Amino acid sequence: QVRLVESGGGLVQAGGSLRLSCAASGIVFSRYDMDWYRQAPGKQREFVATVTAGDTTNYANFVKGRFTISRDNGKRTVYLQMDSLKPEDTGVYYCNAHRSVGYWGQGTQVTVSS
Repeated sequence: QVRLVESGGGLVQAGGSLRLSCAASGIVFSRYDMDWYRQAPGKQREFVATVTAGDTTNYANFVKGRFTISRDNGKRTVYLQMDSLKPEDTGVYYCNAHRSVGYWGQGTQVTVSS
């Protein structure tokens, strides 16, 4: 059974930082590309960042220079370091693992107050 469990969300003031984690089980983690997405209230889910199985990273323009994605294959975990947070970063952050098929976690809430 595949499980992706996000953690690290919370309430933070604008300009602050959070570090999200997503722990995976039931997959050969090192072979999967890992993404972070987010969904703000009333909006569609949107791509935030990706780290491939080959450790190549890519970011949505609105987080470039502020967020950093990384992975630890030994811990089967992907991270999202979020700095200089803005109120518009508020939303539920989801982890996605994909190769030939994709899997989602349940999400973790991030709230940035102004």
